[in-house]
Amino acid sequence: MSLINFLRGARGQIAPDVPVTEKPSLFDKTFRFIALDVETANSDSSSICQIGLACVPVQGPVMSLGTLIDPETHFDSFNVNLHGIDAVRVQGQPNFEWFLSGFQELLSRQPLVQHSAFDKRAIESACHAYGLSVPDLTWHDSVTMARRAWPEFKGNGGHGLANLKVELGLEFQHHDAEEDARAAAQVVLLAEERTGLTLQDLAAPKRKASRKFLATPSLEGRQDGPLHGHVACFTGSLSMSRTDAAKLAADAGVTVRNTVSGKTTLLVVGDQDLTLLNGHDKSSKHRRAEELSLQGQKIGIITESTFLAMLNS
Repeated sequence: MSLINFLRGARGQIAPDVPVTEKPSLFDKTFRFIALDVETANSDSSSICQIGLACVPVQGPVMSLGTLIDPETHFDSFNVNLHGIDAVRVQGQPNFEWFLSGFQELLSRQPLVQHSAFDKRAIESACHAYGLSVPDLTWHDSVTMARRAWPEFKGNGGHGLANLKVELGLEFQHHDAEEDARAAAQVVLLAEERTGLTLQDLAAPKRKASRKFLATPSLEGRQDGPLHGHVACFTGSLSMSRTDAAKLAADAGVTVRNTVSGKTTLLVVGDQDLTLLNGHDKSSKHRRAEELSLQGQKIGIITESTFLAMLNS
């Protein structure tokens, strides 16, 4: 359904250059979410030439609406070939300012879904282009939700609408804003069905699993052990428990402590932990050992594998 015709159906004709004052019942409703999609006239994200909405109620069918928008700028052939919209088709259509004046209140009341971050950027860019304040909207990305629901698509066509259309059996005309908005809404509904999670759960940032380790027991190394004189501390994920690692070390003569100090000569790091990129997420023990090393303390930072090889030799 055309957004313009929908609005005009409320009471008589509403001219494109006049803000909407007579609003039909759609504007009084609260939806679970609204999926929004735009098409642009050229590479400038502010050049919106079509907007589509798919309003998803708590119960009942999805209501999809769409309208052409006069971007008041030029069309690039690449974009025209993509969506089939040109300067002739948008002649006499409303501009973005008209759309926002009529729909900002509705869009501000419920979560919005976009498939990728482009649509949010386009809306904000168009606001800047027209000198309008960017409305306070709540955006979610259905690409993120699709990745959580169908991780197997990664590397097998991906989570773009074109591949999801095939994999999920969706029926829509790609690069038509109303159709794409409806498809994005369907992706969310199917992701909820597959995972049993709500839109908010699917959209929430993934929490990093916290790693909890039992404290390493403090043990004195055997005086007759081949590695007597070393003082070791363990950090990170090991292939065995900290207690077992400490006992092995003590049997070889290594004194084991739970903290890095001025007496520490060895920091044993879980094999994967030592390879973390650019030092991100290193443990406090790891960082402290590096500080002491820079200060001149002789302290070796080695992997568990290297440490076990030392014990075996």
